[in-house]
Amino acid sequence: MLDLVQLRSFVALEQMGSFTLAAEKLTLGQSTVSQHIQRLEAAVGRKLVARDTHRVSLTTDGQALLAHARSMLAIHDEVKALFAESSLRGRLRLGVSEDFVTSRLPGVLEDFVRAHPSVELELTVALSGVLYQMQDGGEIDLVLAKRRLGDPRGELVYREPLVWLARDPERIKRDRVLPLIAFPPPSITRSVALEVLDRHRLPWRIVCTCGSLSGLTAAAQAGMGVLVQPRSMAPQGLRELPTGTLPPLEDVEFVLVPSKGADQKLIAALSTEILSKVRTLQGQA
Repeated sequence: MLDLVQLRSFVALEQMGSFTLAAEKLTLGQSTVSQHIQRLEAAVGRKLVARDTHRVSLTTDGQALLAHARSMLAIHDEVKALFAESSLRGRLRLGVSEDFVTSRLPGVLEDFVRAHPSVELELTVALSGVLYQMQDGGEIDLVLAKRRLGDPRGELVYREPLVWLARDPERIKRDRVLPLIAFPPPSITRSVALEVLDRHRLPWRIVCTCGSLSGLTAAAQAGMGVLVQPRSMAPQGLRELPTGTLPPLEDVEFVLVPSKGADQKLIAALSTEILSKVRTLQGQA
């Protein structure tokens, strides 16, 4: 029978990508995590982890074990939480900005859902401005979204620069009128981009508008124009425009904004998980 402690180290290692970060996540020593992996490999008789100078990755056998390991841990944690006197229960309505969902949400939610199986999570994905409007209308309990610099709302999770992205940056240099790919209003990235262009009196035109990041990414990957995104969330196949091609964009901040009337215990539990996981991921970026 496989050891759950060893499986937990195995899953943490896959999540974090290094023995050091996995040990920090589990509050164990790095040597302890390494021993867990060695014993797990001995138990199954297969090599599960491949190590190089940059990152730890799973072998084919490791990938095959991963889903089963997660299921076994999930069942264990669900049963444990079900009978715990302090088990959280109820419904939490979480609103998350479109760009955050495609890049970081799975890692953020995985541990929370496993630790609190009795919590019903209702997820809304939309533009940051739309999420704030819904929250003002009482439709969302907790928002994880962007804010502009100087906006006092929410608790800061992290900050990073917005960048200009395109499939062919060299072609953009030759365009007399900048072809822009953007979310519809009230998009924060759209507002920042247009304000900068207007302030520098640079001509522009919107060539594609879409409320879905996957749609905007497809347009940018097709070479239609320039897309603005946080640097760490740059979609595959797009390159940052060289410095000086266009004016620099301001930073953007991702924040957590709770609703006053919501269950504060649920909000605190999810907020703690988000802050811990996102700041760890940000530290690896």
